[in-house]
Amino acid sequence: MTSVAVLAGVLITSLAGLITALVMFTPHPRRRTANERFFIDAVTNERTEFEIAALEPPRRTSQNVALSVVVPAFNEAARLPQMLNDTLDFLDARVKRDKGHSFEVIVVDDGSSDGTAEIAREIARKRACSQVRVLVLEKNRGKGGAVTQGMLVARGDRLLFADADGATRFSDIELLEKALDKVSVANHGIAVGSRAHMVRSDAVVKRSFIRNFLMHGFHAFLLLLGISSIKDTQCGFKLLTRRSAAEIFPRMHVEGWIFDIEMLLLATWHKIPIAEVPVTWNEVDGSKVNLLKDSVRMAIDLLLIRFYYFTGLWNAFKALDAQELEEKLKGSKRKSE
Repeated sequence: MTSVAVLAGVLITSLAGLITALVMFTPHPRRRTANERFFIDAVTNERTEFEIAALEPPRRTSQNVALSVVVPAFNEAARLPQMLNDTLDFLDARVKRDKGHSFEVIVVDDGSSDGTAEIAREIARKRACSQVRVLVLEKNRGKGGAVTQGMLVARGDRLLFADADGATRFSDIELLEKALDKVSVANHGIAVGSRAHMVRSDAVVKRSFIRNFLMHGFHAFLLLLGISSIKDTQCGFKLLTRRSAAEIFPRMHVEGWIFDIEMLLLATWHKIPIAEVPVTWNEVDGSKVNLLKDSVRMAIDLLLIRFYYFTGLWNAFKALDAQELEEKLKGSKRKSE
């Protein structure tokens, strides 16, 4: 056997092994634990089961609200109080002016160890605010997983996710709402908060060389993925119509920091109109992002997202069936036993 044949054999075997590994370890959202199906009302202390309706149009009941705000929070005991109080101050004031601005705030505690969930409940108790619901994840999923779980139980006609650090001024939601009104077609639309206009501001210019280098490298990756129209994909302040959320979140696979990319790719493939809206943003101390480690992880995830969709391992037009997945996992566990 010639050396060329041997080399070809090695390459084919390696490629087959790589593809097999990618297929075997394709990420799927994990099953919810028994306790993750419930939330405790901060005011009444009652334990109520979350309804998972895959974001279908809700039946018109007294439980429906105009806006759901989903706040993913992992060890945010220090930063959440300011953000949550600012959010509730703004939303309460709007309801007093116009009762049509009904709302709920869903704080998703992503496996925190610092009492994040109890702090959220305490704020709601002090304010006698029944609009705050807290979902506690017993096992950390990642920011994307926390957002998705919050979206799946949301009751709003429009759904916003907002970072717990309060870096984006919450009142800028009105800018997103106006943009969504303009861009929406047949109740489909997304308004994306953006910091792109700040690229020459002190907040960006004074960042370290490595942080800016990684930011530009990330944007280059996005061009390879086919996302060129959105200048800032990672701002944690995005508003969706319920119909658009229903197209996207039941199909989400990624549960880490890079979930925004999969969300926007799905929106693009489903021809959902997207508006990018400049918002007021300030960097807040206490970020959970490890600059080097998470940058490498995000780069790998970007390539994997493209690979999984390109090869058909992920289907952009087939919703994930959580119940079917649970049954498969149960079956696999029984076989292994």
